[in-house]
Amino acid sequence: MPDPRTPPLITVSKRRCPMIRNITASAPALIVCLAIPFIAAAIGGFFTGPAIPVWYANLVKPSFIPPSWLFGPVWTALYAMMGVALFLIWKEGPARPGVRMALLLFAGQLALNAAWSVLFFGLRSPGIAFADIIALWLLILATLAAFMRISAPAGALLIPYLAWVSFAAVLNFSIWRLNP
Repeated sequence: MPDPRTPPLITVSKRRCPMIRNITASAPALIVCLAIPFIAAAIGGFFTGPAIPVWYANLVKPSFIPPSWLFGPVWTALYAMMGVALFLIWKEGPARPGVRMALLLFAGQLALNAAWSVLFFGLRSPGIAFADIIALWLLILATLAAFMRISAPAGALLIPYLAWVSFAAVLNFSIWRLNP
């Protein structure tokens, strides 16, 4: 039997605390939203991995290219932020104005993201991949603007992605020009 002089441990029940109930109910949706960008990454990775030692390693690269070990952690962080941003928009619900369009824009940019790896590494075509990355950049910008109108944190989570793709576009263009 507990000592009556000892204060009781604080417990929170899901029934009494709506915040805990909402987090628990949203966990599966958050997991799905996080998985979606990583599925696109896996599709791209399928084409990227085999081309690196055979084709990419022999390309002339610009002097400002980051070390190869940096790409994995950067993309992992970006895909995670994309998943959280997607979740923040998804939980607003399709009835809210702008949500459906924001989700369509997100899907479009994600498709172009995966397509870039297929074009650059799979087809070994930096020129076509550059056209893709320009379209990708425009769709990311449109997605960011649409997300920002619905949820400022969701939009803010896409800013590093836009910045990295801006750099990747310059890198892509440089590789294309250095390897005619």
